Amino acid sequence: MSARFEELGWQQTPMGEFSLRRRFDPTVRADVYEVKLGDEYLMSSLFTVAERELARRGLARTPGVRVDVLVGGLGLGYTAREALADSRVRTLTVIEYSDAVIDWHVRDLLPDTAGMAADGRVALVRADFFAAAMGSVGFDPEHAGRTYDAILLDIDHSPRHVLHQPHAAFYTEGGLHAVSRYLCPGGTFAMWADGAPDAEFVSVLAEVFTDVAAELVCFDNPLTRVQSASTVYLATRG
Repeated sequence: MSARFEELGWQQTPMGEFSLRRRFDPTVRADVYEVKLGDEYLMSSLFTVAERELARRGLARTPGVRVDVLVGGLGLGYTAREALADSRVRTLTVIEYSDAVIDWHVRDLLPDTAGMAADGRVALVRADFFAAAMGSVGFDPEHAGRTYDAILLDIDHSPRHVLHQPHAAFYTEGGLHAVSRYLCPGGTFAMWADGAPDAEFVSVLAEVFTDVAAELVCFDNPLTRVQSASTVYLATRG
């Protein structure tokens, strides 16, 4: 195995093969960690600004002195790690579809988030976020209907570019109403998506939530040497 490239883990799932790889990138002269689904790139340690801003902006509008947070999608762990930097966080539950992704963090394969899985506030749960969001029990089978002060979602590329076709139903008024049941009154729903704000999705959010915003997050791309952009959608349960 070349020192410049190593596959650290993989898992075959109904959605395809999840894999984690480490490669040395000569452009930034550092090791880069990447998650792929088949041939599609999901996350890279080269670009973490938007994932961190999802947690920072979502929690900035979340009231309370002690808050319970749910993260949909673990990935490389930057959203969860940023959420833990907020001293108000009492519990952080991360819902992750792939056993392998959870295992990468339990084994501390990712230097930037090493130790996160052992944090006493953190629970890494193997489940389908979308099935749980639209189900009658919710995200905690031992406490049906448990609510959270903030739900931070980073799974699909965008409401129009989903990783698995069944996810599409979530991004409708019915799907968003379903997940809103698991937010405390005044709680925050925040979501990452690639690209510029989607006006149609903002309108759907506004049918379900109050104080809806779509905030553009720009960041330097060291590969293209130009700026890239993502969107953080923010909404409050009334």
